[in-house]
Amino acid sequence: MLKLLLGCIREYKKQTILTPVFMIGEVVCECIIPVITARLINSINAGCEMADIVKYGVLLVLMAFTSLAFGVLAGKTAATASAGFAKNLRHDIFYKIQDFSFSNIDRFSTSSLVTRLTTDITNVQMAFMMIIRTAVRAPLMLIFATVMSAVVGKKLSLIFVCIAPALAIGLLTIGLDALPRFRKVFKKYDKLNNSVQENIKGMRVVKSFVREEYEKKKFADASEDIRNDFTRVERIVVLNGPLMQIAMYTSMLLISFFTAKLVVSTGGTYLDVGTLSSMITYSMQVLMSLMMLSMIFVMITMAIASTKRITEVLTDVPDIREKADPVREVKDGSIDFNNVSFKYSKTAGSFALQDINVHIGAGETVGIIGGTGSSKTSLIQLISRLYDVSEGEVLVGGVDVRDYGIKELRDAVSVVLQKNVLFSGTIKENLRWGDPDATDEEIERICKLSQASEFIESFPDKYDTFIEQGGANVSGGQKQRLCIARALLKKPKILILDDSTSAVDTKTDALIRKAFREEIPGTTKIIIAQRISSVEEADKIIVMNNGFIDGMGTHEELLKTNDIYKEAYTIQTKAGDDGE
Repeated sequence: MLKLLLGCIREYKKQTILTPVFMIGEVVCECIIPVITARLINSINAGCEMADIVKYGVLLVLMAFTSLAFGVLAGKTAATASAGFAKNLRHDIFYKIQDFSFSNIDRFSTSSLVTRLTTDITNVQMAFMMIIRTAVRAPLMLIFATVMSAVVGKKLSLIFVCIAPALAIGLLTIGLDALPRFRKVFKKYDKLNNSVQENIKGMRVVKSFVREEYEKKKFADASEDIRNDFTRVERIVVLNGPLMQIAMYTSMLLISFFTAKLVVSTGGTYLDVGTLSSMITYSMQVLMSLMMLSMIFVMITMAIASTKRITEVLTDVPDIREKADPVREVKDGSIDFNNVSFKYSKTAGSFALQDINVHIGAGETVGIIGGTGSSKTSLIQLISRLYDVSEGEVLVGGVDVRDYGIKELRDAVSVVLQKNVLFSGTIKENLRWGDPDATDEEIERICKLSQASEFIESFPDKYDTFIEQGGANVSGGQKQRLCIARALLKKPKILILDDSTSAVDTKTDALIRKAFREEIPGTTKIIIAQRISSVEEADKIIVMNNGFIDGMGTHEELLKTNDIYKEAYTIQTKAGDDGE
């Protein structure tokens, strides 16, 4: 875990090393100041000249400014190092997530990943800054001040030797009790963020069902749960303050008592007034160092919980990885499923797909229909290797998909998913996800094929129209047509439409299919649909049922041989007649 975090320092090593160096300089200056002060007091008591007072005064000012300069430099380098460390850590996590397969992402909820990229990294950043700055200053100050107090106050320094272990035991007990509670709180943060994400994403559903009060209560309960847990943790951690106060005031009382006794009993021969002054200063430095250490201890306790959550992401191994020497070119769009079975996790009790054997020739149009939960989407996700098969093999262009480079394979396959996603930006920027170098003329031509040009031209800004987050300012049908256009711009060898025309009318659906036949005859087209009319002209139709292939053939063949297909066709035809 520590090795992973240290690897994120990278280009900020210089600032990370300089910060403790500057802190050492600051501590040395602060520890020398009481010695100079003691000499000044003793000189005044001895009736020194004004020149001596000025000399000591100038020396004190010089040491104070030197200490200040070291402190400022340490603050600057610590801020640069910690912010850079957090930037690199955030970069590494985000890039790691990009390499995840769907099965990896299934192990982490979206809200949990967001919390780890924000709250957890902030906690680790603050701890890192305290470690390279305060965690260096406090122990050094504690050591130097204790040594100086031993030199100056002799046996009085034993007071610190007695109090420090008792304080350390108390702080350790508090930390060990607080750490598991912090872990529990962060998990509840994930749930709270998940509630917020779902609510915002499904705002239209919430409002249409008038569930605002229910969502408010759900959020309030989750928030109150976190508040209660944090309150319990804070009640434990806050004991750190009284414990420090007890240690501090006990030390001060003991030092004051014994120094006063020694000064009076020895007539100032064992301790003089200047030494007493420096001893009190050193005692304050020692105790303030202990106070800082207690603060660091609390921060690090929180950061350890966050660090473990961060390293869970960084150490998670992507389930889908390239071979050492992958195939870099997809020959054509032919697809073969050979004895394929698939389940979403190794521990799953049953297969989502079982005994799948299908051959699809390059350039063919294949329809896939089936009821909800029949694993239609699971089937097509294996083609672009969003998941890997559990048994058997999937071939594209005659090559096992596991032998391809992931980029080359997915560049050859365009998928318009059931849940269409548009990103914030103009229509052109969204479409150029398919081809960053696409010209305006290419974009307009593809939009005509996907039947999107008509509504785009109706917008005041046309192709420069800004799309709100998630495509909130366009209809479902418009979103689907834009996503189809984006997929076509990739010029894929395989085009997969996962129920991607469900929100368009039958006429537009027919026009889109006609454009596919005429404009991209060499592209293999797989159409998952609920409407028989969307697939009846396909070269081959696959009927899925509970993860198995229940039937396969042309429209006419399935009407004669497959009960599920015939029933769906009869129901939809009757519904169409009733509508007319």
